[in-house]
Order: sequence, then C-alpha cells, then structure tokens
Amino acid sequence: MKSIKTFVAVAALSLVSFASFAQSVSATASTLDRAEAKIAAQAAEQGASYKITSAKVDNRVYMTAELTK
Repeated sequence: MKSIKTFVAVAALSLVSFASFAQSVSATASTLDRAEAKIAAQAAEQGASYKITSAKVDNRVYMTAELTK
C-alpha cells in the first residue's frame, strides 16, 4: 500500500513539474507565415519548442502557441 502512495505522489509531482515548463504565447501578423515566424522567434529566444494551438484569420492573423522546454 505504501508503494502505491509513493507512486501516486511521484506521478503527481512529475506532472506538476512538466506543466511548469509550458507557456502560452501569441502573435499577430498579416499572413500565417509571418505569425508563425513570430511564434518561432519567441520559442527560439526562450530555447523552447512550440505547438500552434489556434489561428484565426480576419483582416489579420491571430495565432497562439504553447512553448515547451
């Protein structure tokens, strides 16, 4: 029983530490390519990789992404 509690505690702590590395960023530009380039620049500045989570195109492009290290 003690080993199960220990496993659950370790699993919970590992999830918390992983979540602390995730960061949401956004960019606005005139094209999808330019918005993604801004996201990529922000990721490179922080030494992280990125995953685009949303993009909306009206007269301009609004893009959000999640940075992970």
